[in-house]
Amino acid sequence: MTDPSTSSPSGTSEPVELDEGATLMLAWQAGDEAAFERLVETHMGRVHGLLVRFLGPRAPLDDLVQEVFLRVVRARDRYEPRARFTTWLFRIVYNLSVNQTQRRRPTPQSLSAPDPDGSDLDVEDVAALGPSEDLERSDLVDAVQAAIAELPERQRMALVLAKFENQPYADIGEVLGLKEQAVKSLIHRARENLRTRLAPLLAEDLV
Repeated sequence: MTDPSTSSPSGTSEPVELDEGATLMLAWQAGDEAAFERLVETHMGRVHGLLVRFLGPRAPLDDLVQEVFLRVVRARDRYEPRARFTTWLFRIVYNLSVNQTQRRRPTPQSLSAPDPDGSDLDVEDVAALGPSEDLERSDLVDAVQAAIAELPERQRMALVLAKFENQPYADIGEVLGLKEQAVKSLIHRARENLRTRLAPLLAEDLV
């Protein structure tokens, strides 16, 4: 897979405005070791959240978070701010997650993991299931978790980034190595796949 530290997935090299993460990375490149500590403290929660939503709570999350930042360490001298830092970091997470899924069968994701602000996630918004309001929330959560776990890897990551990380399509394209229009199609297919897999549960509720 392409090293996100050496090229932009979209093939562009246009300069971007430096965000906090990129500023910290450049400061670390220049010898400020404390900048790396701040970088880890700032982004560890988001890395953990993305991993658990993509791989599920039974994955070796602590080891994987550590591996993500080890890859950041290895890329220190090669890093160039060609995209938002979170986009670059999420690409590392995605590549590592794909490697992990090749070693084991995926388990249902935890969609109730808190976001960085500590608020609960809206599972109904993710599923876009329809007008039924009588479905038990526990059944809904279980069904959505299982359905998302069965999505192809790119569809799963695109949906997670769009719905949980609020990433724009252009940035998701940078993570996945796709054009923006391809990302839109990918998310549309992911939602349609979810509706298809969850249709029997909804039909039972409407009987």
